[in-house]
Amino acid sequence: MLLSHAFGLFTHPEDEWVSIKKEHEHPTRLYVAYVVVLAAIAPICAYISTAHFGWSIGSERLIKLTEISALQMSVLTYLAMLVGVFALGYAINWMAKTYGAKEEHVPSNGIALAAYSCTPLFLAGFALLYPVPWFNAVVFLAAACYGAWLMYDGLPIVMGIEKERAVMYGGALLTVALVILVSTRVGSVILWNLGLGPVFVSG
Repeated sequence: MLLSHAFGLFTHPEDEWVSIKKEHEHPTRLYVAYVVVLAAIAPICAYISTAHFGWSIGSERLIKLTEISALQMSVLTYLAMLVGVFALGYAINWMAKTYGAKEEHVPSNGIALAAYSCTPLFLAGFALLYPVPWFNAVVFLAAACYGAWLMYDGLPIVMGIEKERAVMYGGALLTVALVILVSTRVGSVILWNLGLGPVFVSG
């Protein structure tokens, strides 16, 4: 089962990458059975916490989003995550030949690397049930660092390249990931200006 890899990536990542490489799952099945499921964790938890729990900064009053606004934000976040993973997977395959990958002809490898490397970020979504900004920031920062390490660790195994090339390949992919992140932020600003911004209420 694809979801079993999520646990293995935290306990024995190198063995898990070898197993993932051997599977050669079809990209569509991998996307639907893994990314679509795990990417839903953060939006669902964010909806629950922002619409029902609320948050406060310092001694300020409790702040919540209206249920419609929270649902709207969660759906948009979910779609952005799905697009982001796909874009990163596409970039991995697109750059493969440049960095001498021997497995660039296998279309599932890019999506597999992107999807499984994002596992810590997917699971970090549970932290949103405790809507304290500094706590969420620390959890997601730690998850992003571990996700970056997972990608670096998995590149030589899944794509069949030398460990030395994985440093440059991984650096290029992290740059792509940052561009994707900035693009989502810009997209958020545009959508908010179009009237799709958050609607706050006092708790």
